[in-house]
Amino acid sequence: MAVPFIQSLFDRGHDYQTVSQIERGLPQSPTRLDKRYDDKIDQSQESCPRSRINPRIIADVTIGLSDGLTVPFALTAGLSALGDTNVVIYGGLAELIAGGISMGLGGYLGAKSEHEAYNAALAETKSIVSARDEQVISQMVQSTFEKYHFPPTILDSMTSNLLAQPEELVEFLMRFHHNLADSDYTSSRALICGATISGGYFVGGLIPLLPYLFFEHIQQAFITSIVVMALALFMFGWLKTSLVGETNRWICLKNAIQMTFLGGIAATAAVECVKLLGG
Repeated sequence: MAVPFIQSLFDRGHDYQTVSQIERGLPQSPTRLDKRYDDKIDQSQESCPRSRINPRIIADVTIGLSDGLTVPFALTAGLSALGDTNVVIYGGLAELIAGGISMGLGGYLGAKSEHEAYNAALAETKSIVSARDEQVISQMVQSTFEKYHFPPTILDSMTSNLLAQPEELVEFLMRFHHNLADSDYTSSRALICGATISGGYFVGGLIPLLPYLFFEHIQQAFITSIVVMALALFMFGWLKTSLVGETNRWICLKNAIQMTFLGGIAATAAVECVKLLGG
């Protein structure tokens, strides 16, 4: 994987402007690089189908739903010991609203901090490139490819090639040296993260609460809530595995069982803690 990438860097001497035009959607005349660039895209699309949903969004949904399916369930299970369905419903709804807001704010602030850290790294990288500090840049490039054990002559040639293209050098250092992709740190990321986690928490917590809305006897509602929560955990474990592109049913089944088992342990532990505190 590394050798074709290094070879492509050497070819940028007279073709780099053409690559930039292709990426920006500007008109250009057909060249040898155009055909190679298009062939690489076609091969990538054929051999590596992309996931339809951003993995980071799936991670946010997982955080929200997993917490929502366990924490409110433990609360409603503890409140069900009082024997009053209304107390369970209103207490559960209050926890859902407060927990959803809290989880959403946590996700928003966390993603915002990541965005600020990305901007700080970007500003520092631009400053280094603008100063044309070849020694520092050379060290950064060498540390990036240190594990591949390339000869110093190749790394020096690569550094010289990149220094001729400051904008591309900044992008190269951000993506390969800092391992930070700009698409993961957009300004809207914080809002999307907060809304996704908050919504996932509310939906996940509402599922085990629904039986208390339809059953008069609280014991029946509690048992039904356990069954519904287990089914929801199983379905969610299967769905989130398939959404990331996994087609093996056994792996989907294993992850679904794992999600159900871990969620069940968390919910059981929470319920037992409530019972111990209640004497």
